[in-house]
Amino acid sequence: MNDFESRFFPAEDGLTLHARDYPARPDTRRLPLVCLPGLSRNVRDFHQLALLVSQDPVAPRRVIALDYRGRGLSGYDENAANYHVAVECRDVITVCTALGLARCLFAGTSRGGLILHVMAAVKPDLIAGAILNDIGPEIEADGLRDIRDYLSGRSVPEDFDAAADLLRDIHGASFPALSPADWRDMAEAIYAEKQGRLVPDYDPKLTEQLQAIDFSKPLATLWPQFELLAKKPLLVVRGEHSRLFSERTLARMAAEVATVKTVAALGQGHAPLLHHATVFPSVQAFLAGF
Repeated sequence: MNDFESRFFPAEDGLTLHARDYPARPDTRRLPLVCLPGLSRNVRDFHQLALLVSQDPVAPRRVIALDYRGRGLSGYDENAANYHVAVECRDVITVCTALGLARCLFAGTSRGGLILHVMAAVKPDLIAGAILNDIGPEIEADGLRDIRDYLSGRSVPEDFDAAADLLRDIHGASFPALSPADWRDMAEAIYAEKQGRLVPDYDPKLTEQLQAIDFSKPLATLWPQFELLAKKPLLVVRGEHSRLFSERTLARMAAEVATVKTVAALGQGHAPLLHHATVFPSVQAFLAGF
């Protein structure tokens, strides 16, 4: 495909990291948008969004989407402990440095938004503004438990049509706004064909940390890091049916920082499709400010 270039970079420890680079017109001077996926997801989640943004007829901008270590085309780590937000944050900074990006816009879905909270503490000048997609400084145990159980018990479909049907069966109640084409796109983003069969496109060791969580204890929060991140312009998207990111947390974020912009992804759960027609106009309006 000519829409993007796959690029590979060494992490600090030598592991190979992959990113998709969607160019805009050569005369574009707008800040690039760097897209960070969820826990087990990869660059393909952002393909439709990246095309809309990089090929915008009025205000195109370069888009870079990253595969964290252990996901997509990035290398798998022998040490599962390195599948950690702090390590992944360093990897994101490494890729941005390799690309010569000193200041960027970011879109962080779920895990990606947590990485941005950490980045605000260790590399704040890199962040010009950020879109937090169904994530904030506090997450709900029920939603995280859902993710753990879903990833641990995932079935392996025979083909992408079956994968789309499976995803709709599992998540359809939370995503009534999605069309059959959306489910097919999601299937092609989540699964990859390897050795003649479909498999989830991430290192299975990624689930070890989820299995180790003690849900009898309160989950850690990132409110101090949010205070730092909220010094930047923020758009916070919440899925209408999300169980991971609560209305209570969103309300507190907006109350503590009056400049935070919010949008509800109607008919979607965790995590919303940013390119969906119910969400993208708000994303587009936010990006237009840079």
